[in-house]
Amino acid sequence: MHNTIPRQANSATIGLALMASASLIVPIVDGIAKLLGETLSPLLVAWARYAAATLVVLPIAVAMRGRRILPRLGLAMQFLRTLCLVIAMTLFFVSLQWTTLASAIAAYFSGPIVAMLLSVLFLNERLTIAKGTSLVLAVFGALIVLQPFGGGSLGAGIALLAGCFHGVYLVVTKLSASRSDSLQTLCFQCLVGTLLLSPQAALTFEVPSVDLLWLILSMGAISALAHFLTIQAFRYAEASSLSPLVYLELVGAIAFGAAVFGDLPGPATLIGGTLIALSGLVLHRSETARN
Repeated sequence: MHNTIPRQANSATIGLALMASASLIVPIVDGIAKLLGETLSPLLVAWARYAAATLVVLPIAVAMRGRRILPRLGLAMQFLRTLCLVIAMTLFFVSLQWTTLASAIAAYFSGPIVAMLLSVLFLNERLTIAKGTSLVLAVFGALIVLQPFGGGSLGAGIALLAGCFHGVYLVVTKLSASRSDSLQTLCFQCLVGTLLLSPQAALTFEVPSVDLLWLILSMGAISALAHFLTIQAFRYAEASSLSPLVYLELVGAIAFGAAVFGDLPGPATLIGGTLIALSGLVLHRSETARN
């Protein structure tokens, strides 16, 4: 019975607290990226996030796994999922140059809904009433945030595209069914992601000033911490319980945007973001009931 974690109420509470913490600090990473993007190319910032996270994760992985820091099975799927995640993150960072943090994250939350739709179309999963309702809510929410017929933000549109790639990443992750442990997967994502982003970093490279270096390192460290908290959360609580807490990112984005950039979300962001979050909760309740 050693090294096991009891599935008791207090353990679930710990898991929920860890996941909530991770969801609330992720917007800090995105906010730092927005700050850096005011001086550096967002393409360079995307690379810097992965490079800085690698500097944090790699020594930990070597200390805990020795030479076995990378997964050995399903490498093609690991590469594809990392590629989708890299594209999603890069597009999201680019979107931050044209829209507020809250609007970008609200549009990005279309990812899980895109994953559901792709699963129905390509994985022969059944389209239930709950899934249909979730899709309708998400579409209306996205339209309200994007305002395509009312001079909507280009940044929100790019963030929506980023969310679509994130949805593909979720489906590929589901298909891969990798048995690698979380630390190996995280190490693979950091290393391969850094390599994939290196060409665009080289094309846009400029030496950051000293005052920006600590922001870059902080971005990588906080990003790694968020991943670690998420990994730990799944040791204490079930995935079905943790999934809805992802929508706390919108709360964190609103708070960080208001405190640092003075960006208060408008009615469109609040209403559209609420509908998108509600669509995710409907999908979550449906999956929980089915399982």
